[in-house]
Amino acid sequence: MAGKFDANNAQNLQEIEKQFAVKAVEQAQTYWNLLEKISPRELKLTKFDDEIYEHTMSSFPEFAAPHEKLVKLDEEWLKSKEGKERWRQFISAYEKKIQEYNFGSLIRTDASKEYSETNTIFVTRIQFYAIEISRNRLGLNDQAHEIAKEEARKEKEKAEKKKAGKKKSGNS
Repeated sequence: MAGKFDANNAQNLQEIEKQFAVKAVEQAQTYWNLLEKISPRELKLTKFDDEIYEHTMSSFPEFAAPHEKLVKLDEEWLKSKEGKERWRQFISAYEKKIQEYNFGSLIRTDASKEYSETNTIFVTRIQFYAIEISRNRLGLNDQAHEIAKEEARKEKEKAEKKKAGKKKSGNS
């Protein structure tokens, strides 16, 4: 019979890490697609959005106006000893409310830009919700919404040209 699982001494199995990474990328793609289709100010991410937003603003007053810390996340601050402790207290409130609250999620460090290798960090799911719900409510994702819509328009145009090209070559 196996002993009790000890996370501190567990091996990082590459396959498990890959699965987590794939899930985080899928979530990021889904979120970006939502930003394309729905005005961020109208976007609801959880049934607890109001509570998460109020809790975020009260726990992290530095996110309040002028919002620079929300527009551009400071990874060093987020992962500093003080930052980790403050987030740990925040996160614990959602343990029984938000499914997979502590799973890894990708978040854009700069709200005005799209997901990219240089504009993405890992955070917990509840941190993602706290930051993105706040960004949405405060209009900080409006530029990302426009970028996502423009990307989708270009992709659609490209697909239509490709389709038209196949029809043309098929009729020759």
